[in-house]
Amino acid sequence: MIPRYTREKMGRLFTDEARLGLWLEVELAATEVLVERGEVPRAAYETIRKKAKVDVARALEIERTTQHDVIAFVTSVAEKIGPEGRYLHLGLTSSDVLDTALALQLVGAIDVLLGDLDELLAAVKAKAEEYRDLPMVGRTHGVHAEPITLGFKIASWYAELARGRERLVRARETARYGKLSGAVGTFAQLPPAVEKAVMAKLGLQCEPVSTQVVPRDRHAEVLLALALLAAALERMATEVRHLQRTEVREVEEPFAKGQKGSSAMPHKRNPIASENVSGLARVVRSNALAALQDVALWHERDISHSSVERVIVPDSFILLDYMMGRMTRVVSGLLVYPDAMRENLERSRGMVFSQTLLLALVDTGLTREEAYTLVQENAMKVWSKEFPDLLAACLADARMVQRLGMPGIRAAFDMKRLLKHVPAVVKRALKA
Repeated sequence: MIPRYTREKMGRLFTDEARLGLWLEVELAATEVLVERGEVPRAAYETIRKKAKVDVARALEIERTTQHDVIAFVTSVAEKIGPEGRYLHLGLTSSDVLDTALALQLVGAIDVLLGDLDELLAAVKAKAEEYRDLPMVGRTHGVHAEPITLGFKIASWYAELARGRERLVRARETARYGKLSGAVGTFAQLPPAVEKAVMAKLGLQCEPVSTQVVPRDRHAEVLLALALLAAALERMATEVRHLQRTEVREVEEPFAKGQKGSSAMPHKRNPIASENVSGLARVVRSNALAALQDVALWHERDISHSSVERVIVPDSFILLDYMMGRMTRVVSGLLVYPDAMRENLERSRGMVFSQTLLLALVDTGLTREEAYTLVQENAMKVWSKEFPDLLAACLADARMVQRLGMPGIRAAFDMKRLLKHVPAVVKRALKA
């Protein structure tokens, strides 16, 4: 059975004890299959099963001499078993154990992340529904564009995270492949039937064509899925950071009682959690690049990938586990300031309705260029403070009044009209 892990166990999944424990699980499964085939005495297997234990300290001690981790591991376990230890690792090469155990490790780690992600999705969904109808200004290039709602913005996070979950599920299946095909993958010592039986016991699939290793494109796909998920978290975090700026202050990270923002300035409430996530996303993305570089190995195998994976695999999973927990707390406790949203909407002095005016003028028979020029001229008058807002500028423009009439001009400044489809879009996104 593939082991299941709860969220708090992510770190423990990548300890030496856990890693060697998975190695032993693979070794025991292989020996058990050989017993079933009549190639290892059942009594010997019973002894192995009873006495085989992981001893990290002893394995590391032996490795200092052998300079080979799997030999050191097998030797340390065989020492505890006694004479029957000779049946351990029969017909296997190191990567049979390493890569099959890595598949178990990846599946377990992805299961933890899926649990994390479900918590985050639930928090994001709740906020999207809560603020579905709360208007705020939309921004492109950091500049006021047309109105949106906070729920609309958060719903886009949900849809992206849902795609990330789909990728993670696919990556789990991609990673769920082991091998027991020997030194160069030709099954010279053990037949394919042994591999098939062992993988079935472990809940894994057989790699269709392995060399000495499982092809590293599988692991690269996993790291890319993690990198894309980290990028989604960073997009959320960046948004919170921008909206928390003093001159914007439409939302804010939760600020706990007793928390302090600056050693020098007591007033500070900084978006540190979101900044953590933004920074750590860079590490996870960089690790995905390293995973891609691991794909091209010499001939049937070298070990240039091994040292890299010992860093990027645990680091990426542990970091993403932390990042998702961090963003779940940010979203769940998000402080929202509707008054600031309204004030910021009003700060653009009605110019968020410029496209509505443009289209209304086109409907009267003007070319798009003519209509654009007319609205832009009035917008520039507002920017130069000749008029207090775009509505006043348009009402004072005889050309606009002639084309649209005063009621038609006022009708173009209807917030509800611009947001009428938002509930449907949010509903669609939350079904993703």
